[in-house]
Amino acid sequence: MDRFPPRVRPGVSSPHHSLPDTSPADVPLAELVRAFIRIGLLSFGGPAGQIALMHRELVDERRWVDEGSFLRALNLCTLLPGPEAQQLAVWIGWRLHGTAGGLIGGLLFVLPGAAVMLALSVLYALAANIGMVAMIFLGIKAAVLAIVVQAVLRMAGRALIGPFQRGLAVASFIALAFLAAPFPLVVLLAGGAGALAMRLWPGWLRLHPSAAPAASAPISPVRTIGTICGWLAVWAAPMLLVLLALGPGHVLWQVGLFFSKLAIVSFGGAYVVLAYMAQQAVEAMGWVSAKEMADGLGLAETTPGPLIMVTQFVGFLGAYRMPAPFTPMVAGVLGAALTTWVTFAPCFLWIFAFAPWMARLERSAWLQGALAAITAAVVGVIANLSLWFALHVLFARLVAVRAGPLRALVPALETLDWRAALIAAVAALLLFRFRLGMLPVLGISALLGVTFHAVAGAA
Repeated sequence: MDRFPPRVRPGVSSPHHSLPDTSPADVPLAELVRAFIRIGLLSFGGPAGQIALMHRELVDERRWVDEGSFLRALNLCTLLPGPEAQQLAVWIGWRLHGTAGGLIGGLLFVLPGAAVMLALSVLYALAANIGMVAMIFLGIKAAVLAIVVQAVLRMAGRALIGPFQRGLAVASFIALAFLAAPFPLVVLLAGGAGALAMRLWPGWLRLHPSAAPAASAPISPVRTIGTICGWLAVWAAPMLLVLLALGPGHVLWQVGLFFSKLAIVSFGGAYVVLAYMAQQAVEAMGWVSAKEMADGLGLAETTPGPLIMVTQFVGFLGAYRMPAPFTPMVAGVLGAALTTWVTFAPCFLWIFAFAPWMARLERSAWLQGALAAITAAVVGVIANLSLWFALHVLFARLVAVRAGPLRALVPALETLDWRAALIAAVAALLLFRFRLGMLPVLGISALLGVTFHAVAGAA
């Protein structure tokens, strides 16, 4: 997962091209809809691909937003929980056409991927135990190993620009992998350390001041509070219906409550929150298995839209397996819809409430320091995720080992799945040596899984 366009670091200003800033009157609403339909259908490749696509479509080609505003908004979107690419889409729509534009940008960015992910979840629930389909998913999740390793290396190259950031990355990896520290605590501590360092030892972060413009029109705190309250009501409305109709013991209430909490702590995108999600959805809730979790991320990698769409897959399977009083398919669809709602509705809340304050917030030195530190800690989080994936995909059995406060999962070497290891090696070769795109790599890996199935059947 490459979170930033080339040469852009959080808290570091970049040269801004002199592009004309387009006013809302210059952009017809129908044209905005067509642009975001195109972006929603083509937004493959995770945040890096999605942000690059929006930049090319809306900054370089259409010139609806100037370069400086785009980059400053991106840096601040990374501070917020949830998928930063979707938040950036909401912000661009809001900037061009107010609330209506923000809804258009955010919804059209998410809906194509949500529809595809729901269809794949249904197929998975109906056919995941069929031999050939199982091997297709084996190929996909083996390729995901290589993709996540690539994400670690890319992120490290951009975020770890000094000893302080490298130390934060190592500390977050150790805290998650060997101390079982909660992910939200790691993020909060890293942000606090960055803010403190920016105040007392700013040289540690090696950041340059952002070239923020002067504040424009006065901002109404009352209006901001009203916006927050209104979107909190929108966010909570389906949960209230579930509570009244089914009660707090129903799986739909549990699914909605869990993913509502996740939406608040999901800094860094799907890769980062996956370990926290797995800890709860796999070990505590029992909605999916660890391997199904890897399958879900593999499916999310193949669809347009944010990678955090994997939450929809988990919500679908959790409700599908505990459907009463509905049929399994109806319960699964309701679970997927509820999960998508509570995951993405907060993105509109954050942007509509805080976008008017962006010009002021981006001049805050302590926020820039917190952002840089969180980004460094995220590298350690993704490294922990890489280890978690590798163990669960490559080995059939893991042994939990404890020594005082330390905890680790040790694989039983005799349970190594050589097919997954071979496909992962091929995927890594295609990514790093031949520099193929993500979709071709996933397709070739799935084809290798089918080939192994066919050879085993012939034998």
